[in-house]
Formats: sequence, C-alpha cells, structure tokens
Amino acid sequence: MNYTTPYEPPTLTVDLVAFQVVDDSLAVLLIKRPHEPFQGAWALPGGYNPKGETTQESLYRIVLQKAGVNTKVDLEYIEQLYTFDTVARDPRGHAVSVTYMGAGRNITPVGGSAEAVFYPIDKLPSLAYDHDRIIEYAVDRLRTSLMSSRAVAAFMPEKFSLSQLQKVYEIILDQTIDKRNFRKRILSLDLLSDTDEMMRDGAHRPAKLYQTRTIDQKRVILTKLFSSFTYSDGAVSVKYSKFASVIANKTLKTKEILGR
Repeated sequence: MNYTTPYEPPTLTVDLVAFQVVDDSLAVLLIKRPHEPFQGAWALPGGYNPKGETTQESLYRIVLQKAGVNTKVDLEYIEQLYTFDTVARDPRGHAVSVTYMGAGRNITPVGGSAEAVFYPIDKLPSLAYDHDRIIEYAVDRLRTSLMSSRAVAAFMPEKFSLSQLQKVYEIILDQTIDKRNFRKRILSLDLLSDTDEMMRDGAHRPAKLYQTRTIDQKRVILTKLFSSFTYSDGAVSVKYSKFASVIANKTLKTKEILGR
C-alpha cells in the first residue's frame, strides 16, 4: 500500500485507576493537573511512555513522581485494564492510553509533584480527558474481579471476619447483601481458608477469622463462581471478565446473592 503522507505514530501514555475503601466508600486516586491541557482539572495519574520503558516501568515512575504512590508497594492488586485509543481523546493529538487498575488499603499519597487525593466514586469532580469513562469501565471490571480472592484480598486485612468481608462487598457493589445467603455462597466458593482464630469485639459473639486463599490454594469452578454473584440489579451480561471465553453471553441475576 502506498501512503501519500509520512507515517505519524500516536503518542503512547499510561494511566492508573487505583481504588481503596475510604470512610465506607469506594474511592479512586486523582491528581490535580498543574499544566494545560485541562490545567486545574482532576485526572487519573498518568503520563508519557518513552522509548526504552515498558508500560509497567513507566507507570511505576510516573505515579510515584506525580501522585506519591508506589505501585509496587501500595497496591496489593494490579492488572492491565484496557487500551483506550479513541482518536480525539487528547486535544494535543492522537494518544493511546494503556491503563492499569489496582487496589490497596491505607494508601496515603506522599511527596508527589501534584496534589493527589482519593475521591469517592459517587462524588467525582469534573474530570480531564475521557477519565470519567475510564473510571466507569474500571468500576465494572473491579466488580467482576471481586469474584477472585486476589482482588478481594487487596481491600482486606490479612485476617478478617465474614462480616468485614461482606461490608467490603457491599461498599464496592453498592448494594445491600443478605447476610445468610452471602455467607453460604462465599464459603461454598473455596476463596477463603479458616485461620482457626477468633475475633472478639466487646459484648458481641466472637467471630471466626479467615484469610483469602493463595493462587495455588484456589479451587474455583468458574461456572459455579459466576452463577453465584453479580453486581447489578436485574439481568446483566458480563462484558469485561477475563473469563469471558468461559461465560460468554451468560446472563446473571441478583436474586440468589441478594436474597430477593
């Protein structure tokens, strides 16, 4: 094929969607942009991926420099989310963003070059670029990823009660879950291991403490897993699951887990 104009590659960037639970709300890490475009607007931490760096290397360097968050230490869970490549997403020209999603606990941005805070996802300010769309996509992915112990573990202490675990599920799914059904289902999935320890909280009955299983310990049947939980009212087709080849076009309902 003959080209009439010189080839101009798009700019390669990396961005991070980092979640944690803050004050009983799911929150996402944002920085205030110090320069144009969108000077003064809030955005996901990210930047250019130069020649000679992998996307993960660039992400580590940029997020630490701008937001003061160490992706290798502060994030218990991280995965490549998606490549956003809409031609007009950046007013400076065609920019492709390789976006990562991560989660952790007690993350405090310190020493970054930009103002960085965790915003509740239901109270987000006006965002730069297409970052509102990216966050929406990431929330959907997170909700499906909660079905793996690795994702759940990022939000939990090393040892926890089922009540603590249920609370985190409810915060992230933004739904009230029936306690009896939740316990029955979560224990049937082999995501947790009993520590043989108890937690005592005042006058309440002692509660068993659990841990999430390691990858080597997990024994999860995927069809059983995804027929047990969903994150939305009504019927929902799972779009973003990494197990899409297994559960393609499978429709899930909330009645089982929510006790409705």
